Amino acid sequence: MKKLRPKSNIDDLCYPYIYEDSLLCDYEILTDDLTRMVGWAINDLAILRENYLENEELKNLENQLNWILPLCFHLNGSIRGKLAISEKDHLQLLENYRNLKVLTESSISGFVLPGGESPVGILNKCSSISKKAIRLMVKIHNEEQKEVPEILPKFANVLCNYFFTATILINKITGFKETPFISKSYK
Repeated sequence: MKKLRPKSNIDDLCYPYIYEDSLLCDYEILTDDLTRMVGWAINDLAILRENYLENEELKNLENQLNWILPLCFHLNGSIRGKLAISEKDHLQLLENYRNLKVLTESSISGFVLPGGESPVGILNKCSSISKKAIRLMVKIHNEEQKEVPEILPKFANVLCNYFFTATILINKITGFKETPFISKSYK
């Protein structure tokens, strides 16, 4: 069977690589989705902050998400194009994440069922998309033999943890009580 690749002009394409077989295109679409979700989370966080105008932790979170937003697009292009995530970016994200962990250490112990006021759901989705991006990087590197710089999955792992911990901080501030998840599969 002939490969699907309609001849089109630029207006008939949503993305130049949309018809390629490589998982790299899937990775780029996924990290584009991540970037859009972070933008949405920033918007909803600004709306939430209207009820907590004096809360410095939410203000700092908003600033950090605005810093992360372009980095998600840099994550997007850093395999096909020039590496645009640096060790400095990784270390700053790691510091931000560790600071969130300190702020939330008394709020969570173990797995919880997702829930909370927006942008909690969006940030949970950002965490999940980050995991999917890591899995695609593994496949691109191991199966397609395309070099993936080590900093990229390292950065995405911290992003995943950061987004989840941000949900815990928001729930702590808004008073939402997470429901602990008790696994029947693992003890």
